[in-house]
Amino acid sequence: QVELVESGGGLVQAGGSLRLSCAASVSIFSFKVMAWYRQAPGEKRELVARITAGGSTDYAENVRGRFTISRNRAKNTMSLQMNSLKTTDTGIYTCAAGLGALDLWGQGTQVTVSS
Repeated sequence: QVELVESGGGLVQAGGSLRLSCAASVSIFSFKVMAWYRQAPGEKRELVARITAGGSTDYAENVRGRFTISRNRAKNTMSLQMNSLKTTDTGIYTCAAGLGALDLWGQGTQVTVSS
């Protein structure tokens, strides 16, 4: 059984920063890819950022330059550093990972950016 657990969500003022973390019950380096998604009520879920097993990263155009995805070997966690937050960044952020043919999803953590 493999689990992903997010943490770090909360309420922040526009222009502020938050750091989300995703902990896994297996080595994060066993995953083909890890990613952060987000979804606001009534909106489709969108890919925010991803990182491959080899360390390559991709970002959605609306977060590029503000968000950074990374992995920490010692803590066995994947993180999303979010800077210069906008109200449009508000949503439930969910950690995801690919392991072979299996897609794994965390429970999600709420991020609310106020004006």
